[in-house]
Amino acid sequence: MKRHTETRIRAKELRKNLTEPERRLWYQLRANRLGVKFQKQAVLAPYIADFAARSHRLVIELDGDTHGGREAYDAARTRTLEERGYRVIRFTNADVMTNLDGVPRAILIALGSDPESPHPLQGERES
Repeated sequence: MKRHTETRIRAKELRKNLTEPERRLWYQLRANRLGVKFQKQAVLAPYIADFAARSHRLVIELDGDTHGGREAYDAARTRTLEERGYRVIRFTNADVMTNLDGVPRAILIALGSDPESPHPLQGERES
């Protein structure tokens, strides 16, 4: 129980201190902009997912420089989440920073949306 409480406290801290790539992607995901409700820094005990669409059992992870050398941990974490029925997709921070049109498109495809339909974020770009 104590560990679960610590995880929730940590998630709350992470929500308040998003990295720049997380902030940019959150702008694209929040407010049902892709037609699905996402949570940022979602607790999926014992883990904290960067973003999760629980209704679609989809987890989005952003991998930055701190993930170098953590491939085994990330693979085990992904396996555990998949065993719990989640699909995990990963993007690098560079993907988000340099391809902010492509990342939401890839998420839409993962959600099963028609990639040929008009992009739902068109005209809602952050200034």
